[in-house]
Order: sequence, then structure tokens, then C-alpha cells
Amino acid sequence: MDNAAAHTAIARLVAEYAALVDDGDFAGVGALFSDAVFVGSGAPARGREAVERMLRDSVIVYEDGTPRTHHAVSNLAVEVDAGTGTATARSYVTVFQALPDFPLQPVAAGRYRDRFRVADGHWRFTERRVHIRLVGDVSRHLRG
Repeated sequence: MDNAAAHTAIARLVAEYAALVDDGDFAGVGALFSDAVFVGSGAPARGREAVERMLRDSVIVYEDGTPRTHHAVSNLAVEVDAGTGTATARSYVTVFQALPDFPLQPVAAGRYRDRFRVADGHWRFTERRVHIRLVGDVSRHLRG
């Protein structure tokens, strides 16, 4: 796979994660991490079931089945090592949330540091590290 195709595939993975979380599809997010580790503010979650459970235990979901969030990912920078079939990416994330009694606002902002590998011609996450630097009112987004 050439570098341009690798960059596009990795950008799609990063975008897919955001869409799945915003859709409340935590099983889908778990599938993205079937052979990967997710490192956030709590204990690292390794593998499909652990990542899905971590999201179900920490993210509040509303009547429509979603957390009523919008993850905006920007400043994506991807570096591919074609020789080893690995890549890294870094990006910014801003999480917006709105509810009928909670006006649209950013509730968190930070950075993603990701690692990927190619297997069977497809890029996959091997690690995601989330560093939230700015925290707003997450009382309607996260439990505890």
C-alpha cells in the first residue's frame, strides 16, 4: 500500500472512531480495538470487550441511543513506515455536547496519539492514547 493510500485509510479510521462514539455504537468502537489498547484517564482497556465495556461504564447515553456529542478531530498528522507496516498519528479532538436543557458547548478538548499496523492489507489501531487537556462541564457526558 502506498503512503497516500495509507494516509487515507488511517484518516478514515480516526473519523470512524469519532462517528461510532457519537452514534453510541460502543460495540463498533470495540471492534476497532480488537487487537489494540485504549489508554485514557483510567486503566488501559485492551481488546474489543474491554474497550466496549469502558465506554458503556463511563459515557452517558440518552433516549436516542447516543451520548448527544460531536467529536471534532483536527490537525491530523500521519507518519507511515512502509517498511514495517506501521504508522503513527497525532490529532486534536474537541468534544461538543448539546441537550434540550444544556446548550451546545465544548465539554472537553485534547489530543489523540495513535499507533497502527497493516494486516491483510487493512490498517488497524494498535494503540490510542487520549490526553484531555481542557475540561468543561462533563456532568452530562461522563459518569462519576
